[in-house]
Order: sequence, then C-alpha cells, then structure tokens
Amino acid sequence: MTARIDHFSAAPDLMKAMLAMEETVANSGLEHSLIELVKLRASQINHCAFCIHMHSHDARKNGESDTRMQLLHAWRESSLFTSRECAALAWTECLTEVATMGAPDDTYQALAAHFDSREQVALSLLITTINAWNRLAIGFAVPHPETQEANAA
Repeated sequence: MTARIDHFSAAPDLMKAMLAMEETVANSGLEHSLIELVKLRASQINHCAFCIHMHSHDARKNGESDTRMQLLHAWRESSLFTSRECAALAWTECLTEVATMGAPDDTYQALAAHFDSREQVALSLLITTINAWNRLAIGFAVPHPETQEANAA
C-alpha cells in the first residue's frame, strides 16, 4: 500500500483538534485497558490495519494478553471479558456500525448498568474518536509499520 498523503503534515492546524480529542478521552477516567480494547475492536470492524497494529501493540505493552486480543472478534462467546467490557464492546459495535445497527435500547440498558452518565459520554467520545482515526488512516492509505513479526511470516 502506498500512502496518499501525510495528514499531519498537510494540515497540522486541523489535526490539533483530533489530538486534543484523543488526549481528552485518554484523561476521561476510563480504564486504559478498556480504552485499548474499544480502539482495537472498532479498528477490527473498520478493517484499519494501521490502527489494529498500533492498538494491539499498545495494549500488549500495557499488559493485555494475546489470548484476549485474539478472542476480541468473538468476545460474546468468551468468558475472558468482564460484563463492563462486554457492555462497552457492544456499544462500540453499535456506534461503529450505527447505519446498520442503530443503538438499540437493550444495548444502551446494558451500557447504563455498568457506566455512569459521564462514563457513557466518555466511552461514546472514545468510539467516535477511534472511528475518525480509522477513517483518516484508511482514506489516506496509511500503511502499518513493517515489523520483524510480519517479516518472519
């Protein structure tokens, strides 16, 4: 894949808003492990190789297990995710695929059972932000870094 443009170089003033949103979400009080799972799941749904690569490496560096990351696609069938994480992942899928899924009442009720109002807003902004990053990376064909793991395969 050949990158189309470097959006940070092309419009640094515009990218400041995205970076500010990223910082706001990171400091929202949501646990870091949950943030990385949500970013990884949305990136999987959107097929964003750059973001999948980044967030799987970030999650691993911060103690996330390879097993949980491998089972993230099938989180509903796994007992390795907490009920809070499951509520967040369901909300992530709804908001990432809002055009086809909407935001059903039962999914929202599960969310509300595990997240207070402020956390619901923080989680929704997190999902919004990673979806925006995915669209920038995919739209501008940002390649993921080549790693020894990839080269070994």
